[in-house]
This record gives sequence, structure tokens and C-alpha cells, in this order.
Amino acid sequence: MFSLENISRAVHEWLFDTLHPQLALMVEFAIIGVLIIGLFAVLGLVLVMMERKVSSWMQLRLGPNRIGPGGWFQTVADTLKLIVKEGMSPNSADKLLFNMAPILVIIVSMVIMAPIMFARGFQIWDINIGVLFVTAVSSLSIIGILMAGWASNNKYSLLGAMRSGAQIVSYELSAGLSILTIVVLTGSLRVSDIVSAQETGWWLFKGHIPAAIAFVTFIIAATAETNRAPFDMAEAESELTAGFHTEYSGMKFALFFLAEYVNIFVVCAIGATLFLGGWMPFHIGHWEQFNHIMNWIPSSVWFFGKTFFLIFVIMWFRWTFPRLRIDQLLTLEWKYLLPISMFNLLLVTMIALMGWHF
Repeated sequence: MFSLENISRAVHEWLFDTLHPQLALMVEFAIIGVLIIGLFAVLGLVLVMMERKVSSWMQLRLGPNRIGPGGWFQTVADTLKLIVKEGMSPNSADKLLFNMAPILVIIVSMVIMAPIMFARGFQIWDINIGVLFVTAVSSLSIIGILMAGWASNNKYSLLGAMRSGAQIVSYELSAGLSILTIVVLTGSLRVSDIVSAQETGWWLFKGHIPAAIAFVTFIIAATAETNRAPFDMAEAESELTAGFHTEYSGMKFALFFLAEYVNIFVVCAIGATLFLGGWMPFHIGHWEQFNHIMNWIPSSVWFFGKTFFLIFVIMWFRWTFPRLRIDQLLTLEWKYLLPISMFNLLLVTMIALMGWHF
């Protein structure tokens, strides 16, 4: 049966049998880098097309339908256009920071991929503080956004960057507390341990009401952290033109655009790992025949299926809810989500200490 674990193990053994250990390790690093870049390219094409098709389906229209069968090559054409388009820089911009900002944002998105477990035994870096690593590194993206807004020397860009900074810093609190809920139930920050703890059931179901509250809070906070509607105040087209990337064009704009969709994939992958078992199949108690059938589905299919389901939910938000005002956005976090998350963390701590979860 197809297994990413078997493929990675076979490549690893062949490299170390053929090459010197240090050279084999360097080749592995190079392969991982190429695969991550390839994954970024594929995710950019697939998620943008998915966004367009989901929005057209919800608005009862066709969406892209000219280039390729059913319009599925539209994103390829858009990518080619961005590649050949000239990149412009404002005369009064800080050229160094202006050019560094999109590179920093895309690097942060790449580094976050390290602890994610894409399938059984298929992980770049099984660090013992995997969840903490993700939350810490993801917060660095705000530096790139603030850098882009300030270096552009544009009032709209600066205002969008400041909004994004306030929004991301605020909602990171609720997202972090939601993640801590699962860490308390599992007793480990290692991603592989969190997935293994859900062998008998996903935390969303066996963690009782606190896990469900943490899941809803995490999805809301993740939507806000990725600057997605209805929390897209940083890119409010009707007010700020395009927010912090107003002055960007060509490949620099493409890097911001790609980072946004990759970040959506990353937060949904983390959500699927923490609450929906990651690559773990869906099992029901002692239904051995049913569980055996579920085990036949490749673990990578389970992981990507859950992740894309959450991506669909976030896209559903965009075409369902109207954009919030900036005061409503911050009020939702500081007056509602944060107190609820703090109380929920205390509740789940009591449940974990008493052993009341399944």
C-alpha cells in the first residue's frame, strides 16, 4: 500500500548506504528544501483555485471557466503573469526593508512546516517542543508585515500593517490558550505524541466540552491570524486599497499572496493535528471491522483530507460573514474569546487532573 513513511525510509537508507553520512545528511536537507518549495508551489495553485471555485459555488456562479478544462489552469496563467511582471519599488521607499519583507514572510511560512506530521512517520523534525516551536515561529511573520507597511512609505500600507499587528498579537493569545488545552490533555508538546494520544479517539470527541470550545476558539483565532475575512481589516480593499502590500507588484506581491495561502494550510494542519487526530484514522470504540477498513486508507489521505476540510470551513467564513470593524474585531478577542479561553483552560486542567476524559 502507498505509504510516505516507506518512501522516506527507503530514500534515507539508500543515501546512507551509498554516500558518506555527512554528505548523505546534506543531500537529505537539499531534498527536503526542494520538496517544501514544490509543496508551496502546488498549495498556491490549488488553494487559490479552491478559493475561486468555493466562492463561485456559494454565490451561484461559474467562477474561472476559460483556461483549461473547467478553468482549472487559470491559476497557472496568473502565476506566469506574476513571474514576467516587472517589480516596482516606490522612489521614497526603504529599498532594503521593502525587498526583505516578502522574503521574511515566506521564510517564516517555510520554517513552520518543520514539526508538521504529514503522515505516519513522515515528518521533517520531531522536536520535543513542536507545538511551542510553531506558535513561536509563526509570531515572527508580523515583523515582515510591519516591515512592509513601514518601508513602503505609504499611509495606507502603514495603517494596514498596524492593524495587522494589533490583530495578530491579540488573537495569538486565544490561539495559544486553545493549543494549551490539547497540550494539557496530552501531557506533551511533541507533535508525534499528540497524534499518538488520539489513537483511541480524536481529542475533539474524547476531550469533552472544553476540547470543543477550544476547537471553535482556535478556528476563529486562526482565521483572524491569517488576515482572512471577516477579519481582513489589514487588507480592507474599500478603505486601504490593499493594506500592507499596496505598493508591491510582480513576484514580491506573489510571495505575500503565496504566504497567505500557505499560512492558511499551516494553521488548518495544526488544527487537524491537535483536534482531529492528524494522520490518525477515524475509529469507533470496539468496532473492529469498521476500524480495520478505516486503517486501509493511507495516513496521508487522512491528514490532507482533514486539513482541506478545515480550509473549506475558513473559506466558508469569508463568503458568509460581513467584515468587522476594527473595534468589533478587538472587542471580540479581549472581551469574549480571551476570558472564555482562560476559563476553558482551567476547566480542562481539572478534567485532566481528575482523569475524566475518555
